[in-house]
Order: sequence, then C-alpha cells, then structure tokens
Amino acid sequence: MSLAAKLAARTSPFISLEFFPPAEAEALPAFYDVAEQLKALDPLFVSVTYGAGGSRQDRTLAVTQDLVRRGFTTMAHLTCVGASQESIAAFLKALQEAGVNNVLALRGDPPQNSQWKPTGSDFQHACDLVRFIRQTQPNMGVGVAAYTTPHPESDSFARDRRYTAEKIAAGADFAITQLFFDAREYQHLVEELRALGIQKPVIPGILPVQSFASLKRILSLSGASIPGKLYLRMEEADQKGGAEAVREAGLIFASKEIRRLLDCGAPGVHLYTLNRADICLELCRRAGLIAQ
Repeated sequence: MSLAAKLAARTSPFISLEFFPPAEAEALPAFYDVAEQLKALDPLFVSVTYGAGGSRQDRTLAVTQDLVRRGFTTMAHLTCVGASQESIAAFLKALQEAGVNNVLALRGDPPQNSQWKPTGSDFQHACDLVRFIRQTQPNMGVGVAAYTTPHPESDSFARDRRYTAEKIAAGADFAITQLFFDAREYQHLVEELRALGIQKPVIPGILPVQSFASLKRILSLSGASIPGKLYLRMEEADQKGGAEAVREAGLIFASKEIRRLLDCGAPGVHLYTLNRADICLELCRRAGLIAQ
C-alpha cells in the first residue's frame, strides 16, 4: 500500500519517524537497535535523510533497504541540488529494486563551500523533482517539505505558501513540515494552503529537545524560529540543571504541543528522532500516543 493510501485509510492519529544514516559503518548496529526499539511506536512510515548533493546516497540506499527488511514502510529523502536527470533516475530505480517506493522530494542545500548555482539544465526547485518523479515513476509515493514560517530564501509568507502549494500540486501526496515550536504556525500554514486549493495531508514535524546546545545548533542550521518565552525557559533550565533539566522542559512542552496539534486536526506527527529511542518513546508516552 502506498503512503498516500495508508494516509487516506488512517482513522486515528499516527506517528512517523525520521532517521539519519550514521556517518560510520561501525555505528550501524547501534542505529538498528534504536530502530527496533522504536517499533513500539508502530510508525506509519520512517524516513531516511540524504546528504547535501547526494553525499550519503549509498548509505541512504543501504539503510532504507535494511529498514524495509526489518518490516518498516520506508521513505528515502532525495535531494536534487546539482543532480542530473540521469543520476536521479538511477537512484529512483535503485530504491525501487530495494523495495522502497516512497521519497521525500527536496531541493536540498548545496554542499558546503560550493559555488553551485542553478542553470537551465539543472533541477532548480523541488517542484521540478516532483514533476520528474511523476513523469518517470508514476507509482512512486512522493512527499515534500513545508515551512510553517518562510524558508530562509523566501522573501514573504505569501510567496512561500504559493511555492509550497505549487510543489504539492506538481504531484506530491503529502507534506511534512520543518520543525517548529508553536502550534498556531501549523494551523496558519494549513489554513493558507487550503485557501490555495491544497487538500493533501500536512504532517507536523516535531523535535524532542535533548539539550540547550543541540537546540541552538538545530535552530541555526534549520532557520526555524522559537517563541522567546520558550527559549528563555530552556536557557533557564540549562543554567539551573543542565541537559537533563532542558530535556525535561522539552518533553513537557512537546507533549503538550502534540496534543494541541492533534486537537486542531493534524493527521499525526513526524518525529525528528536524532536517532534516539529513549526520548522519543518517553515523549509519545507523555503525549498519550502509546500506553504508559
């Protein structure tokens, strides 16, 4: 069953998970142990990230294939920055041969220190990748990314919403949001996409905060915003109790945020696991998504 069909058939809130392939092969056994622990969440699907410019393409392919063998419905991230149609087509074929029939279609960021600029022969935007997949692999499930606040390269909310709508209208089955920290931002995103005629599912992305240092790093990398009061709460927790206090404050906040999102109509939640089982399991227990 495709992810589009699984989403349409779902009648209760679901959990999906994002993993990143370990950089070193020696870390793979621990990674798969985390994945096995998170089977307790009965995820609707899991996604596997893909390095800028395809820098971890082989690892992504191997990990997605292993996760399929372990019983997960798996979606591979696919970036198109600097890629050729031939390389994208070859990767899609390899995914299907590995039993992976879903991709998250992303433009991606150019490799660090790259002078890459889009040209007429390159994929310039994620919507170009969505159209290419639909033309060449019409049965492939396709998701796209959405931003509750504009992408750092967007100059307005209106333009960002139109571009997100264009990506979905190009043939995507659903969207997953970048991480965010205010449920109202998700509500506004969905309302504005619906006003643009988009009815496909929009899945909110949730990050379990592990430490104040990791939070600041992720904010700097993602461009996501955080309410000032929450940031100050995390900073105070860090000063008084260190990483453990920040983790607890983050769990309290995220569990409440998940309930707000589900109450306002979110079909489920997509957890950015950071390859950590303990905090994801605890968060889902507190949010009432699994038994205590």
